[in-house]
Amino acid sequence: MRAIARHAGRTLARRSPGAGARCLSTESGLPLPEKPCTRYTAVSHPEDPASISPKVEALLARSDAYILPVYARPSIVMEKGRGAYVWDVQGRQYLDFSAGIAVNALGHGDEGLVEVMRTTASTLLHSSNVYHHEHAGKLAELLITLTQSQGGLGWAPGSSHPPTNGSGGAKVFFSNSGTEANEGALKIARKVGKERWAAATGKSWDDPSCDKYEIVCFERGFHGRSMGALSVTSNPKYQKPFMPLIPGVRVGQLNDTPALEKLVGEKTCAVIVEPIQGEGGIHAADVEWLRALRKRCDAVGAVLIYDEIQCGLYRTGSLWAHSTLPVEAHPDIVTAAKPLANGYPIGAVLMRDSVAEVMTAGTHGTTFGGSPLACALGYHVLSRLSDAAFVANVQETSAYLQERLRLLTKWFPNILEEKVRGRGLILGLGFKDQSHPGRVVELARERGVLLLTAGSDAVRLVPSLNIGAGEVGHAMDVVESCLHVLNSA
Repeated sequence: MRAIARHAGRTLARRSPGAGARCLSTESGLPLPEKPCTRYTAVSHPEDPASISPKVEALLARSDAYILPVYARPSIVMEKGRGAYVWDVQGRQYLDFSAGIAVNALGHGDEGLVEVMRTTASTLLHSSNVYHHEHAGKLAELLITLTQSQGGLGWAPGSSHPPTNGSGGAKVFFSNSGTEANEGALKIARKVGKERWAAATGKSWDDPSCDKYEIVCFERGFHGRSMGALSVTSNPKYQKPFMPLIPGVRVGQLNDTPALEKLVGEKTCAVIVEPIQGEGGIHAADVEWLRALRKRCDAVGAVLIYDEIQCGLYRTGSLWAHSTLPVEAHPDIVTAAKPLANGYPIGAVLMRDSVAEVMTAGTHGTTFGGSPLACALGYHVLSRLSDAAFVANVQETSAYLQERLRLLTKWFPNILEEKVRGRGLILGLGFKDQSHPGRVVELARERGVLLLTAGSDAVRLVPSLNIGAGEVGHAMDVVESCLHVLNSA
């Protein structure tokens, strides 16, 4: 508790003067407001055209002229970051409570990361996968040994036995992004499906009659924008302009156990799911449903893929979101990316040996994936994230954040859903009016705090994993202020 308590005074200092008396939290031990504020955070970062400087106008005009217009962005140009804060070119400071979409686990401008980048880039920046280098193996070993000791892919936390359905271990493939990691996982699962079909029928895996190629995904899931990943991202807004997509994709509903028997069949080669859906609204899969899904995949010989790109790597307070689940609810493959190198592009596919054994030289590859620089940074970041004191601080900070969010649901029952979504530091506030999340993000940004939406009805809270309680308190004060604005509209 000492690590988090050091920041508690900053929370008090940032609290509005009219906040009233305080009581002690029963979980985090940090001060909680007893009642809503009576004075609200004022607009400090106006976004009206009159507030835009000539320099910003010129930068925006250049972007409009030369960059493909696929992003709807506010008229802000970021210049630098440090810790939990970023500054725009006009010198305005923002508390970044989005962490670059759950990427900057160690915040901005981390000195240790910068030093690893400097030293590695000055020795060997890129070598291609034609040759070995020292960093990829180190990072792969760390990923697997942490998974073995802390739980995942069939290992229970603290166990040393091999994963269920495995032959003694796991393997890693490095990519450049989460989307690429999911593409790799789907490819591998297709190959496994063909091999298992061949073994069952006595035919060759490349026989055109092979029908074990279907992939199951779930509503509100998000797995990426490339054609394969997009095919299992069942959102018409994303999919319709690019149809037809890859064939053989079936869509189910999260946590619908009775539907699994028909949904996952003998033709299914892969099932992909997020244990906690991120982009889709911070919806968690039930443990018993995941257990039933694992059982159904085993029954039909399908590869179970957990997309933990947003919810993995300690964001829930454990290595993987599934680390704390019973091994009967573990996947065959887990994909990771976002925080692994704190903003430098890297993705990873971890798979049991029983899956990896079908992949041979030439069956998959990448030019940039697993580069010396990406892997050196990944090793540095993961070594720090996995430190016991760091993980304890994530758990304590998340407990405080959840307590603050629960107060908001209590104070604004006409605006917010009763239950806070998610766990750890991947949390969501559900709104009863779908027009409100975007408005809250806008109001908070005008008050110097960067938030994200999730799905159609939620505000997403995915700050840096080393966020302080003071920053949490300040962010929640601003969110509360935004809710008051909605309440009075």
